[in-house]
Amino acid sequence: MIAIGSDHGGIKLKETVINYLKEKGLEYKDFGTYTTDSCDYPVFGKAVANSVASKESEKGIVICTTGIGISITANKVKGVRCALCSDSLSAKMTRLHNDANVLAMGAGIVGDNLALEIVDTFLNTEFSGEERHQRRIDLIED
Repeated sequence: MIAIGSDHGGIKLKETVINYLKEKGLEYKDFGTYTTDSCDYPVFGKAVANSVASKESEKGIVICTTGIGISITANKVKGVRCALCSDSLSAKMTRLHNDANVLAMGAGIVGDNLALEIVDTFLNTEFSGEERHQRRIDLIED
């Protein structure tokens, strides 16, 4: 299952991503927000991160206007490795090398087409499993 959440600045892009997940037949859980009313991104970033950290969800996607605040929030949860990506190469490399389990994007930074390419790359790239990368992940987790 994919956990997904956004604040008011990311809700339109979140809806676009949810439609993509539906089209691909991927199971997801929407942690909000559900309106464009001003709200606090840490609430939604933490909810997604907790779902991933608890293994309820395999991966997560968090979105705010820049992606910065919500990625910082997600990374505060032990066991989460959230990567802010604005291009598909970064999405690929963070999965290959960092085994990132949460993707952050900025709705004001990436458009719909690029965002869906980033999501597709993130969800379909496996961790390389190379010893040097696992060693580095272990150091991060410590």
